[in-house]
Amino acid sequence: MSLDPVALTPADAPHIPVLIAEVIAALAPRPGAVVVDGTFGAGGYTRALLAAGATVHAFDRDPDAIRNGRLWPEAQGENPRLILHPRRFSEMAEALSEAGVEQVDGVTLDIGVSSMQLDQAERGFSFSMDAALDMRMEQDGPSAADFVNTAEESEIADVLFRYGEERQSRRVARFIVGARPIETTGQLANVIRRALGHKPHMPKDPATRSFQAIRIHVNDELGELEAALSAAEALLAPEGKLAIVSFHSLEDRMVKQYLKAASGDVPATSRYVPIAAEAPPAVFTKVSKAIRPSQEELDRNPRARSATLRHATRTTTPARLRRSA
Repeated sequence: MSLDPVALTPADAPHIPVLIAEVIAALAPRPGAVVVDGTFGAGGYTRALLAAGATVHAFDRDPDAIRNGRLWPEAQGENPRLILHPRRFSEMAEALSEAGVEQVDGVTLDIGVSSMQLDQAERGFSFSMDAALDMRMEQDGPSAADFVNTAEESEIADVLFRYGEERQSRRVARFIVGARPIETTGQLANVIRRALGHKPHMPKDPATRSFQAIRIHVNDELGELEAALSAAEALLAPEGKLAIVSFHSLEDRMVKQYLKAASGDVPATSRYVPIAAEAPPAVFTKVSKAIRPSQEELDRNPRARSATLRHATRTTTPARLRRSA
């Protein structure tokens, strides 16, 4: 779940799966079905899928999530219905092939950082609690602190603009470089606020965009999403369901464009040339429009405010050969 870095406290914001009724309706799980939950997290979608009788292959790059999942009774015994994979969801096709599974009936992804990660100050995702500047989902590799303290000013500016859509990215990057070393979330947030002239009465903290951008960069989230879409296309059986929940415009735009192309939707070049090219065979059909939370859900879970669900159904057309991550 790619949520705002300004997290509510754990007491105010329990781990509520976003758009869960809509996601489960889109996946239509049945007893004996095999479904991939590519973003296990606290297990909200997985729990509902198991309740419907499905077997779930759950992926998470966060070792804490996998450790918690292994305590579930469904993950234990000789024939568990919950099979946990401590891997990135971009690796789902390889992981399932190694497990002897060639096709699945559903794939769901809940993109970005989870509530569980936001609520743990020591993970360094949120600036609502001052902590070490980390942001690594896998708890391994270069951290956000490594990036802001070693990257060139131009690279920082590019990341803030591309992934955070920060219009004053060059100014923010200049302030970041000038304030090095930056070791905590609070330090970084204050540097960004100074760069942007933050006033306490502003409705949204201006550090939000930059924190989002740095997190996406550190975890290669858009590259992972691109690879996961390709992997899901290869894994899904005919009539298999794909359901993806995203939380900001960059993710949703990528999913929308992918499904548009995968459904064989080729735009006309002009009204005088109605067909630009013969449409390729569709690998997905029944592509939904954007589905957003109801007011009732928003009242219950304010963190759902930016969520968007898109879903589609796999056809019999062979998967396209696509670039791997």
